[in-house]
Order: sequence, then C-alpha cells, then structure tokens
Amino acid sequence: QVHLVESGGGLVQPGGSLRLSCAASGSIFSINAMGWYRQAPGKQRELVASITGRGFTYTANYAESVKGRFTMSGDNAKTTVFLQMNSLKPEDTAVYYCNNVQASISWGQGTQVTVSS
Repeated sequence: QVHLVESGGGLVQPGGSLRLSCAASGSIFSINAMGWYRQAPGKQRELVASITGRGFTYTANYAESVKGRFTMSGDNAKTTVFLQMNSLKPEDTAVYYCNNVQASISWGQGTQVTVSS
C-alpha cells in the first residue's frame, strides 16, 4: 500500500511562489500518472496537474487555471513528485494533495496553500 505525504505549503503574497513536495512510501511506486489536486473551501477537489510517461521522458498536463504558472515534476528514484507554483493568485488558495490520476491511493493529509496580502 502506498502512503502519500504532502509538504511545502504556507502563506504567500499574491505573485509569490511555493514548491510543494509529495513523498510516497510503502509499496512499489512510479511517478507515471501521478497528479496534484486541490480543494478550496466549499468546492470540489480538482485535478490541476498530472504527468505521464516512463523512464526519463514525461509529459505534464495542466488545468487551464494554472497553465503557465505551475510546473509538475517528479523523481522516481526519490519516489517524490513536486509542484512548482509561481505567480500565485488568491484563487489558488486551497489544500493541495497528490494522488494518481485515478485517485485510487488513500489520500494524504494535504498541505495548505494560502495566497493573501
């Protein structure tokens, strides 16, 4: 069974940056088809970024709301995926989670991102 632990959130001013990490442990894990989700208060959880591929070649996909500002990457050797978030906006405020694109792994605790002046 895979366990996911997200970290790196915090309070940041609009226009700022954060880098989130998601460490996986407990079973065989591949960064292929992993994704970052977020859930804002009163809203449904949404997938904002995902990566697919194998070996050293991966392709990232992004929701329109974060395209050009967020970059997802991963390290199979370290069983970790990352989300670099730049030019943050107040509407990016949410709890961020990682999971595979099927959302079939037990959810971690997430990491809170708050964008506010």
